[in-house]
Amino acid sequence: MKNTPMLAAVLAAAILLSGCVATAQNAAQQKTKVCGTGDPMVQTTLYFGLNRPAGPMITAAEWQGFVDRQVTPRFKDGLSVFDAKGQWLGNDGKLARENSKALMLIYAPGKDSETDIEALRSSYKQQFAQDSVMRVDAPVCVAF
Repeated sequence: MKNTPMLAAVLAAAILLSGCVATAQNAAQQKTKVCGTGDPMVQTTLYFGLNRPAGPMITAAEWQGFVDRQVTPRFKDGLSVFDAKGQWLGNDGKLARENSKALMLIYAPGKDSETDIEALRSSYKQQFAQDSVMRVDAPVCVAF
């Protein structure tokens, strides 16, 4: 029975290490299972102001033309558009308000999607003399 302390130490180490293995397995499972339901995707919402710096507001027909020619060909799987009202504090210290359109896109992450989104922002700014198109990205889980 001279080995009793040694045996106790080996058993204690084995018990402690078994907890480490279980923890490592749980971490690996959590990394592979990001979504409880659905698939991991990206949601991007773009906010397009409808006021021009000079001239008339961007019309419903102009907006729809932009969606038909620029957005739909790039995001054929689907999209959502909704009306929004933005406001911010201008450089002059005055509160600015503007009717806007919000475009929500849900897609698998990738370089093509990134390129297409930036092309939309650039095209809209150029076509309608806009200073910016706000972009908000978030990881989402999607199921149909």
